[in-house]
Amino acid sequence: MVSSVTQPIPKNPESASAKQTEQLIERPAEQRVVFHDLSWENYQQILVALGNKRSSRLTYDRGTLEITMPLEEHENAVRMIEVFIRILVTELGMKIKTMGSTTLNRPDLQRSAEADDCYYIQNQSKVAGKIVDLTVDPPPDLIAEIDITHTDIDKLKLYAAMGVPEFWRYNGRVLRIYQLQQNQDQSQDQNQYLEVEDSPTFSLAIKERLYQFLQECWTDEIAASESFRAWVKEQRQN
Repeated sequence: MVSSVTQPIPKNPESASAKQTEQLIERPAEQRVVFHDLSWENYQQILVALGNKRSSRLTYDRGTLEITMPLEEHENAVRMIEVFIRILVTELGMKIKTMGSTTLNRPDLQRSAEADDCYYIQNQSKVAGKIVDLTVDPPPDLIAEIDITHTDIDKLKLYAAMGVPEFWRYNGRVLRIYQLQQNQDQSQDQNQYLEVEDSPTFSLAIKERLYQFLQECWTDEIAASESFRAWVKEQRQN
């Protein structure tokens, strides 16, 4: 069974200028095609057939496969949030291994994801200089997803089951940050996220600064990056 979803973001003048919002509404930020009742083996065959040289991203969750084709608004948010995170890591003296949209296969969970952005930060030393193998290595420390249109996949349950400690979800207006709550006495399927105001990874209150950064990037990405870098340095000194 196949379904297709294409949905523009609603106007929200409280979180963006009217001009910005109108530009965003002109076309959707991503297109999605969903397949239901698909076995893990069939999903793996599709992965092989599509190959690695593609812009689409696949997410599989126990029989449901969603293929996302990102458009400009989606990709712009992905790239700018990546810049935002790298500036934080650099200026806070941390280390990072960037995984981008690497396929995170978990056949034991019947789940797989190609996130917009994923990173090893706290566990960078455990995976530095090697190809990650999720059968022996920890999951990424931080995953960021841009979901501006509706998705059929429950990303909170997906990444909680994978054991990802921190999950960022940006819908084109609001960033939500989730911290994993693990119960050692329960299976991974019982893991849950708790929404938090501040990132457990970074010591700064970053939400409002992210909104400012993305708005400034709309007109000048270099100036926005330099301004944000200066802000992080200033915060470190306070």
